[in-house]
Amino acid sequence: MDRSAFRYERAGGRDAELRKRLRELANQRRRFGYRRLAILLRREVAVVNLKRIWRLYREERLSVRRRGGRERALGTRAPMTLPQGADQRWSLDFVADALADGRRFRVLCVVDDFTREALATVVDTSISGTRVVRELERLVAGRRLPAMIVSDNGTELTSVAVLRWAEERGVEWHYIAPGKPQQNAFVESFNGRLRDECLNEHVFGSLAKARRLIEAWGEDYNRVRPHGSLGGLTPEEFARYSAPAKDRAEGAALLEGSAPSARSTTVPIRGKRRTDPSYPR
Repeated sequence: MDRSAFRYERAGGRDAELRKRLRELANQRRRFGYRRLAILLRREVAVVNLKRIWRLYREERLSVRRRGGRERALGTRAPMTLPQGADQRWSLDFVADALADGRRFRVLCVVDDFTREALATVVDTSISGTRVVRELERLVAGRRLPAMIVSDNGTELTSVAVLRWAEERGVEWHYIAPGKPQQNAFVESFNGRLRDECLNEHVFGSLAKARRLIEAWGEDYNRVRPHGSLGGLTPEEFARYSAPAKDRAEGAALLEGSAPSARSTTVPIRGKRRTDPSYPR
């Protein structure tokens, strides 16, 4: 054996700062795996090897415990047709939870199926069809009218108020088949992240606190949290990069006070392939 190899002593301390920051991020975002944490670290450090992060991740025992799930039916699933631009299709659904005193509340979630943006997370003890229409009008006032809205067959979403609004606005409202939540996969995926990373992580002492925390999580979801299907981009970044140059120019003109007419978007190239080592799980 070579003398230098026999006397070699491993140099320590090179990973101390990275290890410390990795622990801090993992404590802040307890449901993030090492790939998503790596994306956050790369925003702060220019070059970080994924294998190095994986080694530190294992040494610090930061692995995320999988929550138990229900058994799902086996079989083939036809893929959903993807929208080709922002505001072409929105998805709606409700999530239920409870306050610390046992009172139930609901969250109306609205998601853009193309950009994956969380357009609304409305929290209240009761949300009627009229309230759903009011929230949709508020969204349309700041964005574009969607060509289609997808939802289940809940009583609020099949109410006279909702049906009348869809007819008057000329929006195609698509109801999924009963008992087939996978047909509304985009908002169901969002609901899972909301429950896993927010609802299960907090105890809500009041409705005001629930609104504040859920709204803050929604802002973080849109602006900070890397999204796996968008190649590690946030929904807000993907919406900005995928918009055509003409739409970006019109957005700048709107900020200056003019009001040009809305135009449809084109098909952008989506994020990285799943074979990329930085793809988050």
